[in-house]
Amino acid sequence: MLGGFGWQELLIVLVIALVIFGPSKLPELGKAFGQTVKEFRKGAKEIQEEIALEEKKEEQKA
Repeated sequence: MLGGFGWQELLIVLVIALVIFGPSKLPELGKAFGQTVKEFRKGAKEIQEEIALEEKKEEQKA
């Protein structure tokens, strides 16, 4: 399962996107979605690193 979606639901969403946007726009949409996910993961990683750094500073103070 992918985030609460099975393969059937994912297939339905892809078919609907194909009908709405057409085959020429799907690669652009996929690329934009991939970049968005990449940036989100990068931001989440930076936040995790910052939290870990703050925790380490707090441990050194104690």
